[in-house]
Amino acid sequence: MKLKKLSIVTVLALSQVAAGIPASAEAANKGLQQGKVAQEARNTAPSAGEVNLNQKIPPSTDVIQEPEETDSMETEGTQDVPTVPPVTEIPSNEGEAEPEKPVNLNELILYFNSTKMEHGGKVYNSPQPMQVKKGVSYVPIRALVDRVGFKVTYDKKTKETVIIKGKNELRFKTDSNSYTVNGVKKAMKGTSYQTKNTFMVPLTAITQALNIPYKADNVGKRVIMSLETKPVAKFTIEQKEVLAGETFVTYKTETESPLNLPIVDERWEGKQDIFDTPGDYIVSYSVQDAAGNWSDPYTQTITVTKPNEPPVASFTTDKAEYKMGELITITDESYDDDTIMNHQWENKAYAFFTPGPKTIKLTVTDNKGLTSTFETMINITNETLYNENDFNMLFIPEGEKFIFDSGSVPSRPKISYMFQDEASTLIRSNSPETVNSEGIVYRETAAGDIRFMIHHVNNLAKNVKMYVVATNLNDTDAELRTDYLGFAGPTYIATAAGKKSVLNYFQSMQDGSKQSTITIKPNERKLVMLELSKTRMKTGDVISLFSDVYSDAPLQFDVIMIDEKSDPLTVLDQLPILDRDGVHNRGTYPNSTRVIRYMELVGSEAQRLTLGDNLDDPNLQGMDPMYGEVAFNTGNFGVLYKITLDRVAPNTLVSFNPRGGKYSGYAMVNGSITAIYSAGQVKPDEQAVLYRTGEYEQKVEILLTAAPGSNLPVNLLFTPLPK
Repeated sequence: MKLKKLSIVTVLALSQVAAGIPASAEAANKGLQQGKVAQEARNTAPSAGEVNLNQKIPPSTDVIQEPEETDSMETEGTQDVPTVPPVTEIPSNEGEAEPEKPVNLNELILYFNSTKMEHGGKVYNSPQPMQVKKGVSYVPIRALVDRVGFKVTYDKKTKETVIIKGKNELRFKTDSNSYTVNGVKKAMKGTSYQTKNTFMVPLTAITQALNIPYKADNVGKRVIMSLETKPVAKFTIEQKEVLAGETFVTYKTETESPLNLPIVDERWEGKQDIFDTPGDYIVSYSVQDAAGNWSDPYTQTITVTKPNEPPVASFTTDKAEYKMGELITITDESYDDDTIMNHQWENKAYAFFTPGPKTIKLTVTDNKGLTSTFETMINITNETLYNENDFNMLFIPEGEKFIFDSGSVPSRPKISYMFQDEASTLIRSNSPETVNSEGIVYRETAAGDIRFMIHHVNNLAKNVKMYVVATNLNDTDAELRTDYLGFAGPTYIATAAGKKSVLNYFQSMQDGSKQSTITIKPNERKLVMLELSKTRMKTGDVISLFSDVYSDAPLQFDVIMIDEKSDPLTVLDQLPILDRDGVHNRGTYPNSTRVIRYMELVGSEAQRLTLGDNLDDPNLQGMDPMYGEVAFNTGNFGVLYKITLDRVAPNTLVSFNPRGGKYSGYAMVNGSITAIYSAGQVKPDEQAVLYRTGEYEQKVEILLTAAPGSNLPVNLLFTPLPK
């Protein structure tokens, strides 16, 4: 009797342990069977030498290491009769039910070599079991993706299974070891295959493609996938700048449901249509799907700035009253909360030469278009300090200009200088200046020191680009070294392009920023002077370029203008050589660096040095290689003048006066770059200040090259300063 009671207690206890329910006579037999299954699970658990993979593995893992398939591996439908375990007395907890483990709705569980699938506590069956081949687990793709909740279709044309996940498209193909994500090919460790009309793919390809975390449980012979069921919320604002109290903020929302459920509710925190004060504001957005799932909050920091305020125009003068011809020093004190883009002066002068009150006005404009104006009044007395001509020679700053009696210039004595030319081949590509069709505007073969001057206008009814192609027709490598380069454009103002190209050319001499060397192999073509083709030229645009290079072997250079979408190296052989325009100059000219040295005293009296007149400064003679005709470099554009004046008298004004028309450019004086009028062009009745000597005689060195778009000849004027 006691033995029978003990056996019943034991069976009830085992039943409670295995099933987690109160023991009863009706459940006893089931408890025995479950005890047997638990014992078998313990018998088949990994030994100390086996790898335990019951841990998280990143979705990027390609292979699940699983035990080899054996007869003892659990398969679906096994109904072995359990063996009754040894009878052991276990204390009874009769009447106390063990709490059930909560169901994880986000877990999808697959079993090795089984069609069984558990999702959210429910059991499903796939058409084929998960199978292991050569260490790679394969799953039926449609059954798995259906459980995940994504859309699956079949593309008959490409014979691909297509998975749609939100905005992403995944494509898998039979007998392939790769798949594509939005057209990008991805590799799989295994090869997909068909078995009994079921498409099988490596499990890790699915988890990686769909970004599904998982873990492999070798003890339970299963794979546990963590599915995200929460919707995803996101938002952007359309305004690039949010101003306090002014900007009405427009919110653009984006939502996505992994389960393809409709979004039924949303929640905002911190959202405002108009933010009243400047600062950083955190705005949060969440959404709820039809199943009641809320997304994680999506947050964004919105920076609200103070509205733009008008700039403040302000300036001071060093005095309130001046003599006629007395220097007025004006200090600009304007300011803005951002950037002042423009200063517009009215009646601003370095001096006044008539008596009476003078009103000076300044208007400033900021980068948002707001303006402010300030004006002040000064008084000019009847007393004269300097007359206008003397004042201008003494006080007009370098880079500025003043009007003078230009009729007296031809009567000034000329400086009778001698010169010698240094070897440097000038390739002047300036005709046709206005290009009307695609083609080769210049072709020449040259070696050694070479200077390029390229100046052209696009007159095609489309966007184009210009290139310089260097071709090595030798049997050995050629090395091309760039020393200096100045490029400007595209712009619709020819004089502006010419002026800026000279400035950049001189700057590259100062800083060495354009120095480079390339090697061109035999029969190879390369693009050189790449600045020329960085930006497309619209109709009417002008480009201008200066460059000094050196080649250790003859190279063929082609300057071309073609459609912006064309490949210059591909179309070069089909391009025609364009005719010159009959007005502008092109040609190849040797010895294009002109060295002038004058050792006598200069500036003790009014004198002039003339350039570009074809008399004192003869035009270079060369060839038009496309026509095979003699060419003369009118104006000597592209020639670099190196002028050294060993003795310039004390208190001498060195200035620039154009004689052939308007001129705009730069010169380098004693190593400093000086504008030949910073704000625009100099006219023949004006002179631009380049330099003033001090109290002692000194050497003055000037580098000058004629800016494309300007007019020659020109004079350098040397004038004694007033006492």
